[in-house]
Amino acid sequence: MKIGFWIVLFGLCMLLFSACSASRKIRQQNIQQVIDTAKSFQGTPYRYGGSTRAGMDCSALVYLSFRSVGITLPRVSVDQSRVGKRVSKRKLKKGDVVFFATGRRRRRVTHAGIVTEKKRGSTYFIHASTSLGVTEDHIQSKYWSRKWVRARRIF
Repeated sequence: MKIGFWIVLFGLCMLLFSACSASRKIRQQNIQQVIDTAKSFQGTPYRYGGSTRAGMDCSALVYLSFRSVGITLPRVSVDQSRVGKRVSKRKLKKGDVVFFATGRRRRRVTHAGIVTEKKRGSTYFIHASTSLGVTEDHIQSKYWSRKWVRARRIF
């Protein structure tokens, strides 16, 4: 009887660990889908309030990219900046949403993007730039590092 108990317990533990591994794999696939969706908009011109390939703003890029995996975020970047878990700049991961203050007020969120990759000390993010449209930049650039406000992890 005791051996049967331990066999059942071992089986349940294995099921639990394999479920965790499977959910981690699904999470990674979802993160990559968000990034791939965002990258599919590269070259789309900037249009304030726009949310199509004819033109979009930064919050629409974030909104549509996460919607591709069934996650509905608010449509405006300041509201998006309140969703998810707060993440420090040095702990950023792919799929994290980054927020900047590009207006006159230094701490007021006015711009958003999605972290696409981290390599050799550089963190790259995709966003809809008013001058370049949907493009990738690195957070450590002089311009973006001064505009930094916060980041959120949705997954």
